[in-house]
Amino acid sequence: LCRVQYHFGEFGNYSLVVKTLNTSTNTVSCDLVINEGPINSYLPILYAFLVYMGILAILVVGRLFMKIDPVRNWVYKRLNHRETDRVINSELGTPNTTDSPSSGPTPRLLSATSRQRLRSLDTFRGLSLIIMVFVNYGGGKYWFFKHEGWNGKLHFPSALFSRFVFIMGTSISLSLRSMLRRGGSKWQVLRKILWRSFLLILLGIIVMNPNYCLGPLSWDNLRIPGVLQRLGFTYLVVAALQLLFTRTGTESGTLEMLCPALKDILPYWPQWIFIVILEVIWLCLTFLLPVPGCPRGYLGPGGIGDFGRYPNCTGGAAGYIDRLVLGEKHIYQHPSSSVVYQTTMPYDPEGILGTINSIFMAFMGLQAGKIILLYKDQHKQIMSRFLVWSIVMGVISAILTKCSKEEGFIPINKNLWSISYVTTMSCFAFILLLLIYYLVDVKRLWSGAPFFYPGMNSILVYIGHKVFENYFPFKWKMQNSQSHAEHLIQNLTATTLWVIISYFLYRKRIFWKI
Repeated sequence: LCRVQYHFGEFGNYSLVVKTLNTSTNTVSCDLVINEGPINSYLPILYAFLVYMGILAILVVGRLFMKIDPVRNWVYKRLNHRETDRVINSELGTPNTTDSPSSGPTPRLLSATSRQRLRSLDTFRGLSLIIMVFVNYGGGKYWFFKHEGWNGKLHFPSALFSRFVFIMGTSISLSLRSMLRRGGSKWQVLRKILWRSFLLILLGIIVMNPNYCLGPLSWDNLRIPGVLQRLGFTYLVVAALQLLFTRTGTESGTLEMLCPALKDILPYWPQWIFIVILEVIWLCLTFLLPVPGCPRGYLGPGGIGDFGRYPNCTGGAAGYIDRLVLGEKHIYQHPSSSVVYQTTMPYDPEGILGTINSIFMAFMGLQAGKIILLYKDQHKQIMSRFLVWSIVMGVISAILTKCSKEEGFIPINKNLWSISYVTTMSCFAFILLLLIYYLVDVKRLWSGAPFFYPGMNSILVYIGHKVFENYFPFKWKMQNSQSHAEHLIQNLTATTLWVIISYFLYRKRIFWKI
């Protein structure tokens, strides 16, 4: 009858009035009537931004006052201030200089003569973690802080977990080198890798399982995949791969190379062959595995997507493999695709097939760690290599997606962890790491605070925020559950509390490592 284009505002009430103007020519008019005006739902974000900027301004002014000798001496005398020493925090493969394969879970302090730790890595990890915490708490109930339904759009949550995987790979390179340089044998280091992976997977299944909302855990409905489970398995594969093919002199750059420009690649050619084989397996399973009732190579959401032709094909081969191997009751029951596409099939975004590409993501992070080691203190070389890798990953993404949402060879899809999603996220991760490395470790324009502190206690903050998410003061009953302002206040308060907690833990030298 008519076509109307209009930008509707949140909480607005509208009527579409259709009138017949001429019955003989079927001419109609369509008028949009605003019964109740919408609200500006983005004002709470502006107010929150101003509040945090005010806090930042106060801290900056305080820092300037601390540069005045009498003021600084008085404060130090009153508080007995002492700079917290750098502490080993090797959770998820965090780089350190004193990690030993025989070390226990007790935190230890670095000696005064040990090499200073790269603050940019902890800052990168902490930044990703804190945004992840905010999103998991609800993100103020804004659409751009929610997981996308399926292909294409990259909302804030899309990049968070992938960045965590990326920086885990970066940390693996530095921490393994440290352990081996301290005299640990490869068997000792391997035992530590196995133990750490086992603990991460166990914590994911026992502590972080979402099925607790249904009552006590039961094997009948126990979700087997999960965030920590994927981190644990990815860490196991990538760390073992690095340990297996590490040669003396490769990471220090002392080996002679036929092509110096590729010295971060050529010595590790067996690793690259392994990763290529994994990606070939992913491609073959994704596009060649026959799935009952579904077209071969289907990458869609199922449900009412694709005009409802394949309602039970959510995730294609990825979903089919999870249901076949793990069982329908042991995977995630409420995927994000169910909201938009009304899917009824369970689908797990941390499933088996996607783990192959999370290994590739961590391997890209491992590559960043190798660059840091090979070009130690050569800041321009390190940053230029980060930029080159970012461009390479970006070009691959452009080719795979044809720079489109749906028309490419392999669309960007966080639920599937498609290869184009991984290359795109790797592109952004290299750029972000370059910027943080430049600001924090090269120019020292930023200390990394406040993200540095949760980055030093990432496992504790991640598990803690999930365990206590329904407890006061992290959550309380709201007067208006539809209010963005109330949700934003609650979510920002909870997230800020974890930053404060991690800061005090840092000051008290309390670090939970696995």
